[in-house]
Amino acid sequence: MNSSSTIPTSSSSSSKNVFDIGNHLAKLIKIEPKINNKSGSLIKHIASHGFIVVAPQLYIVTGPNANEEIKITADITNWLSKGLSHFLPSHVRPNLTKLGLAGHSRGGKVAFALALKKQVTSLKFSALIGIDPVDGMDKGKQTPPPVLSYVPHSFDLDHMAVMVIGSGLGEIKKNPLFPPCAPRGVNHRDFFNECQKPAIYFVVKDYGHLDMLDDETKGIRGNTTRCLCKNGESREPMRRFVGGIVIAFMKAYLEGNSRELMAIRDGSEILPVELQISEFLVEE
Repeated sequence: MNSSSTIPTSSSSSSKNVFDIGNHLAKLIKIEPKINNKSGSLIKHIASHGFIVVAPQLYIVTGPNANEEIKITADITNWLSKGLSHFLPSHVRPNLTKLGLAGHSRGGKVAFALALKKQVTSLKFSALIGIDPVDGMDKGKQTPPPVLSYVPHSFDLDHMAVMVIGSGLGEIKKNPLFPPCAPRGVNHRDFFNECQKPAIYFVVKDYGHLDMLDDETKGIRGNTTRCLCKNGESREPMRRFVGGIVIAFMKAYLEGNSRELMAIRDGSEILPVELQISEFLVEE
């Protein structure tokens, strides 16, 4: 298993906006020593609001087939009940009856595939988040296994709450040599179109497919994140938005506290970005 966990270790008494770093001091724990993840601003942001984040590195180099990544994610999920507690401080107790599943880009496709039971897990997920999910190169050019069926509201997720976050610049080419990083026909629009209630959809204007990453991403793969995708002016606002909206969504659907999410829906919460689309497909 190639993954790391970020956990909340202590807290203060004052409350924080979900788009700001929370009250908990977050600590990154490497499950496997060979993992070279020294930053992880986004997962630390989420953990600082009291959530345990398990962030697997599913591949370094891979081909088009995502079946192995789906299997690995299922294996990690099955490991949680017997293995996670060994890596947590004694005062931290995970609640494995309230699990959220999230993924970015190809990882978003993997998250949806696992939620759609393309692999069986011993634990049940309560919330699903696709962060600019992508299902291939174009409609008709999906990578295996295909997730999108192009039938509206066809995802059978057993009433699991779903949130899809899209980037406004993700479907625009960076340059003529490369395709867009989140092409129309296989991107966030198509994933949300197949979701059933309850489902929430945000598209962030003027930010790109990789703008939720850390400001500095080193190495060959890290440097290519600046070259392949159309980017916004700065990553920090997009990263803050993604972290904050994930926190608000999980508070609502894992903890039953929808105050922050409703404030965002009603426009009474100041956001770090401008939204192109904000849609709530929920039971009234």
